[in-house]
Amino acid sequence: MRLKLDQLSAALHKELVPVYLLSGDEPLQLGEAADDIRRAARAAGYFTREVISIDTGNEWPQLSLEAESLSIFSDKKLIDLRLPSGKPGLEGSKALSAYCQRPPEDTVLLITAGKLDSSAQKSQWFQALDKVAAVVQVWPLQGPELLHWLQRRAERKGMHLEGDALKSLAVRVEGNLLAAAQELEKLYILYGAKRINKAMVESDVADSARFDVFKLMDALLSGKVNRAVKILAGLKAESVAAPVVLWAISREARMLINIKADLKYGGNQEAIYKKYQIWDKRKQLVQEALHRLKSKDLQGILQASANADCLIKGQAAGDEWEGLFRICLLFSKGL
Repeated sequence: MRLKLDQLSAALHKELVPVYLLSGDEPLQLGEAADDIRRAARAAGYFTREVISIDTGNEWPQLSLEAESLSIFSDKKLIDLRLPSGKPGLEGSKALSAYCQRPPEDTVLLITAGKLDSSAQKSQWFQALDKVAAVVQVWPLQGPELLHWLQRRAERKGMHLEGDALKSLAVRVEGNLLAAAQELEKLYILYGAKRINKAMVESDVADSARFDVFKLMDALLSGKVNRAVKILAGLKAESVAAPVVLWAISREARMLINIKADLKYGGNQEAIYKKYQIWDKRKQLVQEALHRLKSKDLQGILQASANADCLIKGQAAGDEWEGLFRICLLFSKGL
């Protein structure tokens, strides 16, 4: 069964099928679609989740092993198979074809794959999947589709982008939906559930590039506390909005938490970095932070971020920039 991405949610509410195949090279849409399937599976009682990341190709026997094994508690099972290359190879083709001939009961197989070319879609393994699976191919958004996506996502937060604001934002984020989602989050932090006009977009979306918020993130990831504090003072002097700085810091902490979780489940590091759009020049910084900060440290940073948010909103006594300063110390392991 072929589904468009915007049809997936309604299909999941009707029933779960034995196999889902998500493919494409747009990480945000791909990741969110996979999250929707995982949530639907949990709601239907599939509490056991096994992650198989295909890296070298030697991992394929694990698929048949998971398909044949029963949970000790007889729970329904979700097999979360990651195929970043979109090319299963000979052994993978046989494994997928065999699985689809007799999908095990009480098991859902979720395959997240890279973009599939025309030859892959003509292959025997894809044809076998097509008979039993819901196949969703994710494509980059352009033109009216991108405008609709931005408006719909803004409205989920109670915002409405005026026509000129919508077009202005689309120009700045086209080709990078992850950046688009982050910019919408920033606009919500600054203005809340309001109508967003072109002036707001041009002022605040552009500001993040003009100021060194991203250099602050690099300093925090590398643990350079003195540099981080110096940049933070500069941001304050240049009147950068404190909510923007807090948004950037908490986003980075959540990203590290998610990466740690994906690695714990056996995910391939390069595939995970691609998923979160960590390109070559930032990989070393992220690796340093993952090595230095434990999960409890990152949770502490998120708690401190929540406290700083209360300061910013006037819900607690204290200076908001002092709150940001304390978070920088925690992030740099200065305390």
